[in-house]
Formats: sequence, C-alpha cells, structure tokens
Amino acid sequence: MKNALKCSLLSLGLLIAGNASAQLPTLASCTRSANLLACIDAEGNAYSVNTVGNTLYLRGFEKIGQRYWAQTNSRFGQLTFFTGVASDGEAWVGYTRRVGWTTINRFSSSGGSSAKFTCSRIVGC
Repeated sequence: MKNALKCSLLSLGLLIAGNASAQLPTLASCTRSANLLACIDAEGNAYSVNTVGNTLYLRGFEKIGQRYWAQTNSRFGQLTFFTGVASDGEAWVGYTRRVGWTTINRFSSSGGSSAKFTCSRIVGC
C-alpha cells in the first residue's frame, strides 16, 4: 500500500502514544481542537483525525497518488481494528495491539500489500 496507510498508521501511533498535541514542524503542520487533528506535510499530503468515543475517523489526501482515503479505527481495550478505502477502489483492514510500550500491527489490502510490524516508543518501528 502507498502512503495513505503509512500516514494513517503513524497518526494512529501518535494518538496512542499520547503525542498528538506536540507539533513537529519538520514532519507536518497541524491544527488541533477538542476532537479534531488536521495536518498537512511539506509534500502536500493532508489528513485529519476525528475522535468520537472509542472510534477514530481518519480522512486524507495523498498528493503523489492524487487519491483521497478514509479509515475508521475502533478500539476495544488494548486492541484496535481498522478498515479503510481509497478513491481508487483500494480497501484495507488490520489491527493494532498494544502490549506495554509496544504495538503489534498487522494489515492487508486489496492492492496486494500485507505486513506485520512492531513499534516501540523507545526504538520506533
């Protein structure tokens, strides 16, 4: 999968890690309200994250692929399931499981991509 899933997983990781309120100008320029985080990066990619209870709604635009995408994340304790779709018809599903300071992530997409990777607050992904 292209940058859409990477952006959505990274934004989810930032929210899980509790760092969404910190702005990193070299990565993206963000605006935040009580429930909404909206960002645009130096390459022109844009995304927003809206929180409603235990559900996150992500929407974005991928500059290189010129496509829009949307993803919904539903959290149940330490487990988060996500599904997404892009304007070119690609769809994806996956989950993130939090174990202490580590997240175990797995996804697959209709475009043929799939992966399992682990991220840590200390080491990264």
